[in-house]
Amino acid sequence: MATVLQANPREDLRGSATRKIRKKGYVPAVIYGSKTESKPVAVEGVDLLKTIRDVGKNGLFSLDIEGKSKHQVMVHDIQVDPLKNEYLHIDFFEVDMQSEIVAEVAVQLDGDAPGEKEGGVVSHLLYDLSVKCLPADIPEEIVVDVSNLAIGDSIQVADIRSSVKVDVVNEDEETIVTVQAPAAEVEPEGTEAEEGAEPEVINEKPNNEE
Repeated sequence: MATVLQANPREDLRGSATRKIRKKGYVPAVIYGSKTESKPVAVEGVDLLKTIRDVGKNGLFSLDIEGKSKHQVMVHDIQVDPLKNEYLHIDFFEVDMQSEIVAEVAVQLDGDAPGEKEGGVVSHLLYDLSVKCLPADIPEEIVVDVSNLAIGDSIQVADIRSSVKVDVVNEDEETIVTVQAPAAEVEPEGTEAEEGAEPEVINEKPNNEE
């Protein structure tokens, strides 16, 4: 059964009305799309959180506006209060199931790199990849296996392109992950006197002074 999120239309867009919506536990939102006129709505905060957990970051679900219209949407943008960790505003994008779109997909590293056991540092450089495909084909994540990486090895987009079932938009030479050599320890300056250096004589009189 498809996931359905209930929404109510928002008629009053003043700041005071928006604050009242948030106090009641709802999140202000807007729905739009290439063939959909922008429409302000509000969704219940707890239901929204459950929906995102159920379908994932790039998941599709049905947005039911007051039982009058249903829209196949995905979350396009989320504004979060960094202090309260609460949703402030959501953008829902209505998708055309027959047209390809570009979406950001998270990269998940899998396995233990041998280079890390040798003292190297696994450096994850590219956390998201852009893919182009039909909305129903957007993967939840792209898993990259690092179990063969020694110190100095890396994985670029070209290395994983054939293993991803959808079209990756990123350039081939972009590096996803690398194993860097451990940083060399540097001797702190001034800890030892230079070999052969003469000690400094304080208040030494010049040779021509009597």
